[in-house]
Amino acid sequence: MIRINLLPWREARRKANNLQFYILMGMVAGLAASIVLLVHGYYATRISTQTERNRFLKDENAKLDKEIDEIKKLKDEIQALLSRKQVIETLQADRAQTVYLLEQLVRQTPDGVYLKSIKQTGLKVNLTGYAQSNARVSTLMRNLEASPYLEKPDLVEIRVANVNNKRLSEFNMNVSIRRLQTESGAAKGGAGKAGPGKAAAGAGSAKK
Repeated sequence: MIRINLLPWREARRKANNLQFYILMGMVAGLAASIVLLVHGYYATRISTQTERNRFLKDENAKLDKEIDEIKKLKDEIQALLSRKQVIETLQADRAQTVYLLEQLVRQTPDGVYLKSIKQTGLKVNLTGYAQSNARVSTLMRNLEASPYLEKPDLVEIRVANVNNKRLSEFNMNVSIRRLQTESGAAKGGAGKAGPGKAAAGAGSAKK
């Protein structure tokens, strides 16, 4: 026998197709929502982690800035202490300067040279006096140049002068004091030379 389907099969098939389509759309929508939630959770975790790192770096930078300020203060204090130490060392080195200067002038002044005045300004010393001849002045300059405590003798002026009816050479010269590291070294070096005019120089200094 031939069977004839008189039911509305087209409408039934359409409903089945629509139901399948809606189910598929729901699955796709659910999958998309899951993917969106997973991506959002991943990036939210990354953002939270980076925020924590940024906070940690900010705190560490604040600590470093504080330590840098403390180091700067310590450097300033160290520099101030070094400056004080330098001043103390300078004062210690210069406390016997006058003694060394006079001792060297006595030792390095040759016979026939008489010192009239000694004027010190810092490390510069101005000497004026009389000499029996220009050669005596040259000898004095050589002795001062060879001194371990004095250096750079510079003759400013020399001229003929009559003192007690004697024809003498009146001179004016400058000499620099060589700064020594220790007093013991200066004393040791100062004792190295002894000129024959010690008594004459002492007499000249006494005239001052």
